[in-house]
Amino acid sequence: MLEVLGVSKTYDMGEVPVHALRSVNLDLRSGELLVILGASGSGKSTLLNILGGLDRPTSGRLRFKDHELTDADDRELTQYRRDHVGFVFQLYNLIPSLTARENVALVCDIATDPMSPEEALELVGLSDRLDHFPAQLSGGEQQRVAIARAVAKRPEILLCDEPTGALDAETGRLVLEVLNQVNHETATTTAIITHNAAIGRLGDRVIRMSSGEITEITENETRADPKDVEW
Repeated sequence: MLEVLGVSKTYDMGEVPVHALRSVNLDLRSGELLVILGASGSGKSTLLNILGGLDRPTSGRLRFKDHELTDADDRELTQYRRDHVGFVFQLYNLIPSLTARENVALVCDIATDPMSPEEALELVGLSDRLDHFPAQLSGGEQQRVAIARAVAKRPEILLCDEPTGALDAETGRLVLEVLNQVNHETATTTAIITHNAAIGRLGDRVIRMSSGEITEITENETRADPKDVEW
């Protein structure tokens, strides 16, 4: 689905360059749930930004299916993000003056073959919250609206950056159940970025990162049920 080949990312911070990624090689397989683990500063969010076309590598190559994205211009990366990638972040980024239905509809309006907002919100268990505004929703419900918004355009890749980082354990587990369900029911290739090692049990594979490098790749024989994950 997506290949990262020898990707490095360096930021110029005055006289001292910061090496956020160092010769990373990784593939995202069709339909899998991948968990990328690492402490703050390990490079996992930089990797996600490159996978999603939000940033460009300093060196190396990025391929989506048979499309070379390494030298893509801004227009091509925008089209890649719009047509193929869904994002879920730690902050929900909902528009407060719009209802849950209207927040999801914003994405549906620009997608080529979207779900209806109602279908997407039903998928995340919010059929009874369609016309509620963000201020009327709990943190977990707001994150589920954000997930509905991300999957409504039927992306082939769903990238989640610390999706439970702002939530308590019980609510975070519910959000993970939703992501697990979305991955099962839509076969969307899903990557979850987290510092929480317990979440690794949910993935088909676990990628561990440190100092901008992949230090270990583990395949789980079976994926744990989010209800059984303790942290």
